[in-house]
Amino acid sequence: MTRRLFFLLCLLPFAASAAPPPDRTVAVTFDDLPFAAVPTEDDGYLETMTTRLLHSLQAEHVPAVGFVNESKLARDGTPDAVRIGLLRTWLQAGFELGNHTYSHPSLNRIPLAAFEADLLQGETVTRPLMQREGKTLRWFRHPFLHQGTTPEVRAAFRDFLTTHGYIVAPVTVNSPEWVFAAAYARAQAQGDEAAARRIGDAYVPYMQTVFAQAEQLALDLFGRPIAHVLVLHANSLNADHFDALAAMLRQRGYRFVTLDDALKDPAYISPLGTNGAQGESWLEGWARQAGLRPPLPPPVPGFVTQWAGAAALRGY
Repeated sequence: MTRRLFFLLCLLPFAASAAPPPDRTVAVTFDDLPFAAVPTEDDGYLETMTTRLLHSLQAEHVPAVGFVNESKLARDGTPDAVRIGLLRTWLQAGFELGNHTYSHPSLNRIPLAAFEADLLQGETVTRPLMQREGKTLRWFRHPFLHQGTTPEVRAAFRDFLTTHGYIVAPVTVNSPEWVFAAAYARAQAQGDEAAARRIGDAYVPYMQTVFAQAEQLALDLFGRPIAHVLVLHANSLNADHFDALAAMLRQRGYRFVTLDDALKDPAYISPLGTNGAQGESWLEGWARQAGLRPPLPPPVPGFVTQWAGAAALRGY
């Protein structure tokens, strides 16, 4: 080996480490506010969990939109002041709220009129709260990402949203994060700190694989990185581990942007066609529209699904 070749080979690790990460962007959203997958629905715990989650978002300088199911604001059929206060806490922390319907029904499974009525019921509390903070309720997200099974239903619902001033919030990075959250909450509820720690330790590496798949699919479709929209849930898992998730994303070259900024990416004018009925992410829908088969999500570790339990898995 020549001295010059030896010198160049020695430089390779330094060159790799000096290479800047790619410039990627992601908007972060949370579904099922004010909470989902928690070890207890005690009001004191919910306040503490929400505070931890919002503190983590603020510390990481992450703009976010939280999508509300107002049925969760009641306890035993009566509006709960503490749970309504959780929404106020999101707003006062500088974040935005969106409508995720009242009771989380599927547009694929109930009549359009019933779905629209459920959506309007889902703004009863949220809209006045937004107005008192000088904000406008404008974002809507379909439960289960189900957008209707026929072109007529999808078109009629789009018109309904426009009439009521709503913008659909898409998702390009969807995952079984909720399985990890259900497992984590169950381990916490049973007081098994070792299991909760093991589940939490597996969460961020799993999400790294999810993002790697989404990045590759975007490259296959558009030939470039796109501005992603990530969906998570307001749960104890993210209250404890969002900082680690944010660190992983920054290591992959991501900047956190608003949902408005993400939707400026021209990718979002791409039609979903009939694939919007399947409950897949926009990225998966675009892939099917282009004749590609999107990859299956990476398998959730067996110990996580065991802790989540069959009831939790059926309940999604």
